[in-house]
Amino acid sequence: MNRYSTALLFSTLMMTTLARADALDGLFDNSIVGSISQAINDAYNPNDSRNNDDDDRRWDDEDRQQSSDARQRYEDRRRQLEDRRRQLDEQQRQLDEQRRQLEDDERRLDDEYR
Repeated sequence: MNRYSTALLFSTLMMTTLARADALDGLFDNSIVGSISQAINDAYNPNDSRNNDDDDRRWDDEDRQQSSDARQRYEDRRRQLEDRRRQLDEQQRQLDEQRRQLEDDERRLDDEYR
């Protein structure tokens, strides 16, 4: 009976080991088969990878557009500030001119009074 039990235990262990090995082989084969079939699918249907490239290009285009929009807003604001600076410079020039005229008028008045 002892030999029968040992043989039964040994055969159970062997079958369990073989079942695990078959499962591992199945996983290995499935992953290889899956990789190969994916490669074949990509080779015969390049549209999928083109779609991914198109998606990438679309995202890149959107990023560029947002960057372009931000740059445009910056440049518009910069132009507004430069225009305002020119206006202030012109006003300052006019005030300086008026001050010179006023000083000339004061001198003439002083000269006439003396």
